[in-house]
Amino acid sequence: MSDPRPEGSDLDQHALHFHKFPRPGKLEIQATKPLGNQRDLALAYSPGVAAPCLAIAENPALVADYTSRQNLVGVISNGTAVLGLGAIGALASKPVMEGKAVLFKKFAGVDVFDIEVDERDIDRFVDVVAALEPTFGGINLEDIKAPECFAIEAKLRERMNIPVFHDDQHGTAIIVGAAVTNALFLAGKAIGDVKIVASGAGAAAIACLNMLVSLGARPDNVWVTDIDGVVYKGREALMDPWKAAYAQETDARVLADVIAGADIFLGVSAAGVLKPEMVAQMADKPLILALANPVPEIMPDAARAVRPDAMICTGRSDFPNQVNNVLCFPYIFRGALDVGATAINEAMKHAAVAAIADLAREPPSDVVARAYGGEPETFGPLSLIPSPFDQRLILKIAPAVARAATESGVATRPIADFDAYLDQLNRFVFRSGLIMKPMITAARSAPKRVVYADGEDERVLRAAQIAIEEGIARPILIGRPSVIDVRCRRYGLRFSLENDCEIINPEDDPRYRAYADLYFSKVGRKGIDPEAARTVVRTNTTVIAALAVERGDADALICGLSGRFIRHLRDIGHIIGLKPEARAFSALSLLINTRGSYFLTDTHVTVDPDADEIAEMTRLAAAEIRRFGIDPKAAMLSTSNYGTREIESAAKMRKAVEILWRTDPDLDVDGEMHGDAALSVAFRQRVMPDSRLEGEANLLVFPSLDAANIALNLLKEMTGALHVGPILLGAAKPAHIVTPSVTSRGVLNMTALAVVGAQSQEESMAVVGDAAR
Repeated sequence: MSDPRPEGSDLDQHALHFHKFPRPGKLEIQATKPLGNQRDLALAYSPGVAAPCLAIAENPALVADYTSRQNLVGVISNGTAVLGLGAIGALASKPVMEGKAVLFKKFAGVDVFDIEVDERDIDRFVDVVAALEPTFGGINLEDIKAPECFAIEAKLRERMNIPVFHDDQHGTAIIVGAAVTNALFLAGKAIGDVKIVASGAGAAAIACLNMLVSLGARPDNVWVTDIDGVVYKGREALMDPWKAAYAQETDARVLADVIAGADIFLGVSAAGVLKPEMVAQMADKPLILALANPVPEIMPDAARAVRPDAMICTGRSDFPNQVNNVLCFPYIFRGALDVGATAINEAMKHAAVAAIADLAREPPSDVVARAYGGEPETFGPLSLIPSPFDQRLILKIAPAVARAATESGVATRPIADFDAYLDQLNRFVFRSGLIMKPMITAARSAPKRVVYADGEDERVLRAAQIAIEEGIARPILIGRPSVIDVRCRRYGLRFSLENDCEIINPEDDPRYRAYADLYFSKVGRKGIDPEAARTVVRTNTTVIAALAVERGDADALICGLSGRFIRHLRDIGHIIGLKPEARAFSALSLLINTRGSYFLTDTHVTVDPDADEIAEMTRLAAAEIRRFGIDPKAAMLSTSNYGTREIESAAKMRKAVEILWRTDPDLDVDGEMHGDAALSVAFRQRVMPDSRLEGEANLLVFPSLDAANIALNLLKEMTGALHVGPILLGAAKPAHIVTPSVTSRGVLNMTALAVVGAQSQEESMAVVGDAAR
């Protein structure tokens, strides 16, 4: 049977393609132990596996030492309240549960089995989940409708000796608690005095209200409305014990009757239910939590039009103060699992609230400032809660939760050394693969015009669609308009060729003569006559793209989806040329795998660089790495390990290190060294105790093109790493040459890098202009 293709948005089509290719689904299972010979098999299974089995049978606590249970969470649903899709069933909920598993792994390194249980009877569902306790270190209940979810969670917490956490309830509640804490701080109000009005009385709403009451709100100051109106004492329709706890003695019957004087509006309901005239009646400096998705209870601009003093949170990523559960659930489980908690209790949830609220008040770190474009929002009405992608979240929340678990008596493996624990978490941050997010965020802050030499290619068209949707860039596609139009329709892409992008048609463009003249002025003394120049400008799309950038018709270019790298580099060199301070081009490649993120140079340009060239490409690479918000740690690689081989290639790496120590004393760099010394701190300390390189290297510098390119391609294939690049260094204007194996995701990543490069160049020119004046 063919897959259904609903007539939906462009995002729907991209999502279907994303989930299906290159292989269906978002998860796989990988072995953590080598299974390379008969002895490995004997240790992993029979007969060796008997030893840990018997040890666990004698002492169950040892299961944390010998199995993955202490890092394994079950994400479990019956599909009765899936996102905004309703009761679509357990099977249809599986993509969401796989997605939740991916977030756990990506943000906190927590492994997950997603389990979809086709059962709506509360007791039978509870029986199924409770029987799984030997498998998991924790249970994340997901997308179960109210009020059944309350009973299910309560019953499971009574029966199970591991954390049970319904994220739809408590995840939202924790973030709301942090937002309320900071909003009241800014407004100068006490939580015990404020009036709270809620629209919606499902799982998330009730959990949020319970959280606010536990933080000090008075129940008699809480007013709840739902689809049937105000929750009042004596009401019978659509009531349950959890909702009834907030019933008021009142004649009010609709939201408009109770909103006057409200300090906090909590919306977990439906689009448009909060009207501007209602907002006008709220107390001074109100907090509006309009969390319905994708359209909130009131749009922020509509609320501010009547109340400029309002502080506003939504569930959307395109507005400030996004209430997103990913802010907390990965890190709460991280802290709970790391101490072997038997529950996630109120003390742990309160610790998470405080950690999130405190982080929002901290000034952005240097790393975060660099990563988010240099001017991140500081604490205030537009920054009540941190960004979901703030790398410090795990460093704040997980330790706070772990401490609270220990102090409240639910930790079975308390952490003895929190400094060591923080170091462990900090190392995870830079292995998480979130390295591209700051670049994409920075690109979105000031989009630029990116010209694609291969504008007819499917990968470029798909990347262009996302770049337009995400506000990353304005694409300029080089290609025949009729071909681009046909292919866009074939691939289900719906961006407008007239309004959303620009097309340079090699067969008919009014700038052709100007481009040809400019090209001849660049290459006329390099064996190209005027007629040949005109032919090249008609046929070579990389030349056209480079001319567009050189003329100022575009801000950056991407080419290389077909043809040889060196040919594209020749064209860029002829037209755009080198930066004044650069001696030569070089190429930096980024590999992101399960171990971490590593930069390799020079992977594509200089065959046998000398020491000065190696030092320069290292400096250029280090500057590029800092744009990612990462401090570069460079290892100069060689077949020699601190002088163990006296050969020419080792000598030049040693000399390059000495040059860098002299010219760039702040750069963390050492060598010459073996690859294992670069990545293993313990090994490096044994062979060179006074090494100037601190920690694990993230910039690997090779002595030759052969070594770098072979290492890049072997590592990419052997580890399944995501390749970002090659990132061309040294060009006078932003230009990147991808490889023919690049995916649409790779093109999008390079688009973000190109835009950030263009932003940086624009800033540099502005500084030069100011200095000249």
